[in-house]
Amino acid sequence: MEVEKLVNDYDINLRFAPFFLDPTIPPEGKERKRQTGPDDPPTHLEQRAADVGLTMTRGRTWTPNSHLALQAGEFAQEHGDTKRFHWRMFKAFFEDLENIGDLDTIVRLGKEAGLDEATLRQALEDGTYRQQVDDGIAWARAVGVTGVPTFIFEDQWAIVGAQDYNVFQSIMSKLGKEPGGNGNSG
Repeated sequence: MEVEKLVNDYDINLRFAPFFLDPTIPPEGKERKRQTGPDDPPTHLEQRAADVGLTMTRGRTWTPNSHLALQAGEFAQEHGDTKRFHWRMFKAFFEDLENIGDLDTIVRLGKEAGLDEATLRQALEDGTYRQQVDDGIAWARAVGVTGVPTFIFEDQWAIVGAQDYNVFQSIMSKLGKEPGGNGNSG
């Protein structure tokens, strides 16, 4: 993945911030109409995802509300391997078509990513990270984020969407950063 390479090549810290693509989705989620047929050619988004190593499985009939998953992401930021957790959630959602709005699913995915399942479940049931997620969503909207992924560099530059590595290198150059390989992925 391009972002993983960037983190390994440059002295930067990656921080995932919560964002709702569609805040109108109710807490229980909602049905989704099929947008592509099985024999349709790949959409632009599917092709871009494939180009960076992501599989987007077709056939989703349900759109989950991701607020609990975002709270689990904040939990992972404090208690585990954030990158591993997010990649597991991405795979579950895009490739496996899992319901990332379901508490039991989120806890299982968190455990698979190395998080303590009992502590994660308790934090989600208690809403420990709810306000933190709400504040993060408000911040993202305030700075103009309208889609994901959006990469913000030193509060100066933003890249929207999956991009080729040279686009990220261009931003690093504008920021005066040289490749240094720190291996920091937290």
